[in-house]
Amino acid sequence: MRTSVLVQNLKCGGCANTITTKISEIKHISDIRVDIDESKVSFNYINDFDALAVKDKLKALGYPSIDDDNNLVSKAKSFVSCATGKISK
Repeated sequence: MRTSVLVQNLKCGGCANTITTKISEIKHISDIRVDIDESKVSFNYINDFDALAVKDKLKALGYPSIDDDNNLVSKAKSFVSCATGKISK
């Protein structure tokens, strides 16, 4: 199955690189696409548990879904994730 998650704090290629790298570590997740302009992360998954794991991982990285609270901690985490993604490119 395929789904998309609209996220907050997605700003650049560094963010996209971190998201792609970390989400690809989740079992049964494939074909990850990050659309910076639309703040959207799309991926294939096998069951709902895997899709929820992606949403949780995005939140932990500082990219909560549009349904979640975007507090100062999330913004700080996204800043670090973005910088990490830029360095590892």
